[in-house]
Amino acid sequence: MLTLETTATGTLLLIVIMGLVTLLTRVGGVLIMSFVPINQRVEGFINGMSGSVLIAILVPMAWQGDTGARMALLVTCIMMFVIKKPLPAITAGIATAALWRFFF
Repeated sequence: MLTLETTATGTLLLIVIMGLVTLLTRVGGVLIMSFVPINQRVEGFINGMSGSVLIAILVPMAWQGDTGARMALLVTCIMMFVIKKPLPAITAGIATAALWRFFF
């Protein structure tokens, strides 16, 4: 087992290692996908995968989260149906969670 001291050098080394791992996973994914021909089946898989990752993140939050998290999810869903743009919908959801937790 690798252990690092919690000194400035150990912390910096840990940040560099995590940065390299992140970089390698991103570059590795692009490199692997450069060998895969993109057809309708692969494109459908990629589109479906992004939705399933989003669901995997949101369902535990809805199931185990507090009322602020549930209100944020509700507002985000409503905003997505109304304006169909993810960034403003996510912003509205974050603002809802913040305001709910501040006032209640």
